[in-house]
Amino acid sequence: MKKYISLITLAAVFVLAACSPKKLDRSHAPAVGPAPKLQIGQYQLVQLDNGLKLIVVENHKLPRVSYSIGLDTDPILEGPKAGYVQMAGDLLGSGTTTRTKAQIDEAVDYIGASLSTSAGGVYGDCLKKHADAFLEIYSDVLLHPSYPQEEIEKNRKQSLSALASEKTDPDALSGKIGDLMKYGANHPYGEQKSEETINSITRDDLVGYYNSYFKPNIAYLIVVGDITFEEAKTQANKFFGSWKKGEVKPLTYSKPTLPTGNRVVFVPLAGAVQSSIDVTYPVDIQPGTAEALKARVLNNILGGSGFQSRLNQNLREDKAYTYGSYSQIVDDEVIGYFSAGASVRNAVTDSAVTEILYEMKRLTTELVADSTLQTIKNIMIGNFARSLERPQTIANFALNIEKYHLPKDYYETYLQRLNAITSAEIREFAKQVIKPENAYITVVGNKEVAAKLDKFAAGGKTELMNADGTAFSELKPAPAGMTAEMVFKSYIEARGGEKNISSMKTFEQTGTMNMSGMQLGMTVKIKSPDKFKMSLSMGPQEIMKQVVNGNAGMNVQMGQKSPMDASTIADTQMESDLLSVLHLDKYGMKAALKGIDVVNKEDCYVIEITKPDGTVNTDYYNVKTNLKVKSISVGGEEDGGMIVESTYDDYKDFGGIKFPGKMSQTVGSEQIVITYSDTKLNGSIDDKEFNLE
Repeated sequence: MKKYISLITLAAVFVLAACSPKKLDRSHAPAVGPAPKLQIGQYQLVQLDNGLKLIVVENHKLPRVSYSIGLDTDPILEGPKAGYVQMAGDLLGSGTTTRTKAQIDEAVDYIGASLSTSAGGVYGDCLKKHADAFLEIYSDVLLHPSYPQEEIEKNRKQSLSALASEKTDPDALSGKIGDLMKYGANHPYGEQKSEETINSITRDDLVGYYNSYFKPNIAYLIVVGDITFEEAKTQANKFFGSWKKGEVKPLTYSKPTLPTGNRVVFVPLAGAVQSSIDVTYPVDIQPGTAEALKARVLNNILGGSGFQSRLNQNLREDKAYTYGSYSQIVDDEVIGYFSAGASVRNAVTDSAVTEILYEMKRLTTELVADSTLQTIKNIMIGNFARSLERPQTIANFALNIEKYHLPKDYYETYLQRLNAITSAEIREFAKQVIKPENAYITVVGNKEVAAKLDKFAAGGKTELMNADGTAFSELKPAPAGMTAEMVFKSYIEARGGEKNISSMKTFEQTGTMNMSGMQLGMTVKIKSPDKFKMSLSMGPQEIMKQVVNGNAGMNVQMGQKSPMDASTIADTQMESDLLSVLHLDKYGMKAALKGIDVVNKEDCYVIEITKPDGTVNTDYYNVKTNLKVKSISVGGEEDGGMIVESTYDDYKDFGGIKFPGKMSQTVGSEQIVITYSDTKLNGSIDDKEFNLE
């Protein structure tokens, strides 16, 4: 292995000048020497009788071995069952015909191994001495999945929770609309998962995917670590030799095309304080081609190589529009893509788009300075050199060579090919792949900035859409004469009436909070006029609580105390005040009825509440029941514009006052579900409960 380390060092320093030993001329930059041809670590390959291709990379530094089986499949158009392929892969290890998921997990943990599954295969690693025991479990998972219905339902809930989280995540929404635009809804890369498609998935769909695509004749088994080729071949035949091969029909799809001119698509996100911008379109660059290497160089110049990239220098360092702006040029067997974007303040959304398009255009018209190009090459050389220290890299190289039919010396000559790329070639290549006038400009953010983007659209108009590609519906007007105050009064009457609610002196609720698969006990206690306590417990142990007493408040987590800031105290007091909507001025807030929207297929009044700091909350009240069904709150810029969406369901009557029995809250990528089991009004609550000491 030492000879490979010396070659790595050589690769990292090959750009040093060839200087004369007699005289050192410091008036000129040193000339770049020729790139060496590397002798990269070797791999061995054999094909088993059932068609499984075995790739082995020996590395005896540590007594561990990793095993990875990957399928070489075409992407699948899932249609009305979108999501079933991922679910089938995720649940491959959820049980076999002889083992439950718990038994699999326990057996893997017992020998200190790891095991994970996906739609593309199975990965795991273990100590060499446990290899046979581990492969017995591994092969059982691969060859005999049972797909238990209870595990399917657990995964379904997780998938639905993830979808709910995406609704308030600007980056997730941007990714969805970007994929839809550049690929189309009828392409595997563009189709969208939804609650309907996830709920329609059955066990038969998962079994059908497994039976159709998990075949050894389209699979690679990569073994890396403290093992010889003969040992690996013996293991492969023993544990995977019985895997039955079968025909897998290739799938083909039409190539997505560029728009004839820039198309601007805007996804409104209520209250957003930032815009998530993406300039994107499909590109046809095949892996392993000369174009793929040029694309990496070009992308690193534009926005793929850290703070020295042009997008970051422009939008971050010069204009201070964003914390970071990046780009991607991705090669792919089916179809790749270009993407450049950033998250910026609302006020500079159109300016940021202008600068992104400017930097794209500049690559097609100006030569990149030789010094800049060499800096980018040096970064790529360093990254390549460091990657060679990992045995898994050699395995990945071997897989790419076999999968994409690359020359055997493709990676050995990598530095030579990289070093040969010139500025003129980069400009000519940029003319082919950089399309600042034929792009999908997608933006997710506050609807108020959408009109400023019209100037970028070839048709002169920004298109408003939902993230699934359906047309965005403007709010219907509220009935003439209807005001926010009238909606609030109807809401209070629906809850039980102002007189009844104002007579409530104490309020106590108990229930459970489910978060990240963990269930916590939850208790809320309120005592009029200004005392509040919320506590979370795991079993009998209290792990967190929040207490407000008058104008003071305290957070306590695992015994560690921290005072609440004034803003959090004010928000807590308002939430505790069931009549707060009748006197918003007390909290320095203003309300405006914006119109009628549809929530869960029912009309709802939409009311925006502007807080003293300028941030806006949006509340939704069912037109028929007058009850609040949804609320969206947005943090300020200092919080990164964090969006929190809460929904209220299952209202129940307690002593003449209605309370929601369930509240679901999406915070970033996290979904929290609170279910209340008991509510008590006007009971005795000791003031000691609200002690801040």
